[in-house]
Amino acid sequence: MAKGVRIIITLECTECRNNPDKRSPGVSRYTTQKNRRNTTGRLELKKFCTHCNKHTVHKEIK
Repeated sequence: MAKGVRIIITLECTECRNNPDKRSPGVSRYTTQKNRRNTTGRLELKKFCTHCNKHTVHKEIK
């Protein structure tokens, strides 16, 4: 089986992970795809976090 160029990654909210005093327990996570050849570094996107109730930076995790 050939290894594809596009891989599925998980994005996690950076504020939920670091802030213990937040609106509700839990961490916001999104799944998406990225092209391994074009984007070799870790991806960072601004997404809506339901736990923080605002738009925050979500970083790629393993």
